[in-house]
Amino acid sequence: MSRANVHIAALFTALFWGASYILTKIVFETYKPLTTVFLRIVIACVVLFLIIFIAGRREKIKKEDVWLFLISAFLNPFVYFIGESYGLKYVSASVSAFIIATIPVFTPIAAYKVFGERLSATNILGLVISFAGIGMIVFNLKTGFTASPVGIAFLFLGVFSAVTYTVFLKKLSFKYSPFTIIAWQNLLGALYFLPFFLYFDLEDFLSVRPDTKTIISLVSLGVFASTFAFVLFTYVIRNIGMSRANFYNNLVPVIAAIIAYFVLKESFTPMKIVGMIVIVIGVVLSEMERKNNVDGKKKKI
Repeated sequence: MSRANVHIAALFTALFWGASYILTKIVFETYKPLTTVFLRIVIACVVLFLIIFIAGRREKIKKEDVWLFLISAFLNPFVYFIGESYGLKYVSASVSAFIIATIPVFTPIAAYKVFGERLSATNILGLVISFAGIGMIVFNLKTGFTASPVGIAFLFLGVFSAVTYTVFLKKLSFKYSPFTIIAWQNLLGALYFLPFFLYFDLEDFLSVRPDTKTIISLVSLGVFASTFAFVLFTYVIRNIGMSRANFYNNLVPVIAAIIAYFVLKESFTPMKIVGMIVIVIGVVLSEMERKNNVDGKKKKI
């Protein structure tokens, strides 16, 4: 495929992930967060295993790697989606997207602690700038918090679980294909969520009759945000590399904010807009440093 198609695929990846925040808000009008996440993961799991079966890309999980899959699936999708979904319940879609977008800023810290990778001044600066941006969009000096502290806490739970998850993902990525990793993590994640869904939400789920908008939004989350987006992102990484692919990831919160403005009618104050821009700057700084580190390693090789 041409280079243009690779960039188109990257844009669709950002679009699917950006739209997922708005789609989740729409589903929340009918279902609780726990039900929404459980159904989304189940749909994604079915689609992914169908793709693996049809493509003939089945891989056997080695016995010594079972614990890696169990822990990584606990972190993501289980803990991550608890944080993201309940954060979205209390915080606007646009603010949620920008907070979740800070994951790459914290990732170098985990890499430093676990793999001994260098933590540069740029990484630290990116972290400080991103936190400043978050402060601008969630706090007002006169009125206090402009977003729910509980929701923000849940979102940061999602951020930190995703950062920790990258440690285990890196270990698995050397042994298995992305399809295998994502499919099994979704399956295990669904099993983690199942007892909570049965105990807390089953009765409510059975009593609700979802409308067409809810069904379309839920299926779109499972098929596009949790399946095709990962497939496209894998394709993009293989063709243009991680650093360029992550540039498109920086568009995710921007896309979420634009869609939220038109679909959910979210309001944007000047301070909120400035804060969002500051967060993007902090994330981009971290991505630039990661690119420099990768390029440096290539030159040494």
